Amino acid sequence: MPPFPSLHNHTEETHLANVILREGEDPEALLRRFQTTMQRSGILRELRNRRFFRSKGEQTRLDKQRSLRRIRRRRNR
Repeated sequence: MPPFPSLHNHTEETHLANVILREGEDPEALLRRFQTTMQRSGILRELRNRRFFRSKGEQTRLDKQRSLRRIRRRRNR
């Protein structure tokens, strides 16, 4: 086994956000579209989640808490 595994052999998908400049589009609109694409792709959310290691049990507990909060919010509407 090589000391450094190839980047192409991992099982997770690599997500890249990109936007193509449309004809006559101003830079501000391009930036807005890029920011929207980044938000929808979830790249930044995943980056924040991976900033610190969380064990599987800890992640499960946090997911359960998040789910309960979401359910409570929906009930109160």
